[in-house]
Amino acid sequence: MEVKTFRVVGLALFSPDRTRDWQKFMIDVRGVNEKEALEKVYSLMGSRHKLKRSHIKVVEIREISPEESKSKYIREISALEGWSVE
Repeated sequence: MEVKTFRVVGLALFSPDRTRDWQKFMIDVRGVNEKEALEKVYSLMGSRHKLKRSHIKVVEIREISPEESKSKYIREISALEGWSVE
């Protein structure tokens, strides 16, 4: 299976108790398909910001090249693909 890079754009309710404002977010993740990338976003947003799935609205998921990613980690991991340790 080939791992791809996805850019997920959406809205999140970062502080549901104080102000009920939806804030835009954009995150780059790696996954085999869009469904796996979406699960990764829910997991990351939940662990980083303590958000429930109902507080995350995904607007767009699209595949991008690893070089387009704003995440240094994703660019470096993608560059290492294909290397083997012997």
